[in-house]
Amino acid sequence: MLFLPTPEDTDRLGLLLAQSLLANRQAITQLGLNIRLEGDLGAGKTSLTRATLRALGVSGRIKSPTFTLLETYPIDSEIEVFHFDFYRFESPEEFLDAGFRENFAPGHITFCEWSEKAGNCLPNADLTISLKPHDEGRQAFLTASTELGLNVLKAINEAWTSHAEH
Repeated sequence: MLFLPTPEDTDRLGLLLAQSLLANRQAITQLGLNIRLEGDLGAGKTSLTRATLRALGVSGRIKSPTFTLLETYPIDSEIEVFHFDFYRFESPEEFLDAGFRENFAPGHITFCEWSEKAGNCLPNADLTISLKPHDEGRQAFLTASTELGLNVLKAINEAWTSHAEH
């Protein structure tokens, strides 16, 4: 669990996530990486994604996919980020009907908000980040489900701990 008392701490987590993604880029280009973002409305899911995208070099407007369902961000010639928001889904089949499954592929990093709305149609997560309000800030709980997810998580934890010690 990481405590994020300020918006700057959420941005720092986004930076460390971006650095860890880049450190694992070879595996991502071969396998893809699926990240689930969990938390209530206003928990910081989009803020964390925005901070990660900025740290990956995305400039310009980064908007929430609440109404569009999907926003796409090319990072370089090998990696593309897909930011999904399934909040408006009425049934998991909408995921299949929209043809989103093809976005979960090698070279793709997916950030999925409200993934429970896509149910079992959604491919498994490599990394889950649960955000919960706590005092004036939030808590982040990170859980890995695959070896790649674990490698990303380890790099984040090491960098977070190293910074906290200084």
